[in-house]
Amino acid sequence: MLPTSLKKQLGSIENGFVLKRSVFQPCLELYPMKEWNAMMFKVNKLNRFIKKNNDFIRRFTAGVKIIEIDSTGRLLIPKDLMFFSKIEKEIVLSAAINIVEIWDKDLYENAIENATDDFADLAEEVMGNLYENEDGIS
Repeated sequence: MLPTSLKKQLGSIENGFVLKRSVFQPCLELYPMKEWNAMMFKVNKLNRFIKKNNDFIRRFTAGVKIIEIDSTGRLLIPKDLMFFSKIEKEIVLSAAINIVEIWDKDLYENAIENATDDFADLAEEVMGNLYENEDGIS
């Protein structure tokens, strides 16, 4: 069941969502249809006659499911995606800018714990010079 506050942040839930495997982690990604269409606009620009592009498209869209949220705010996760993400009992919904990641609770906590040691270095490398010449975060 999606929390009410999350449903409000996601915008128009009537348009549906796309649920897919994450590229980098054993979790699922929930795209509002507007975000999915924007992503597909980018993916559709790839030349499918280049093998790497074709392989990427196939893997990126593997297991994609169109999902609707029912009137009580629930969404059904298909079994193949449950298997991929190793979701067993409890889940974590994690906002990831324009999408929501859906994790098995234990896997999420392990991923966060394992990333803590080098997070300061990662933050500096990724965000350190991002807004050097314009108004930025700091």
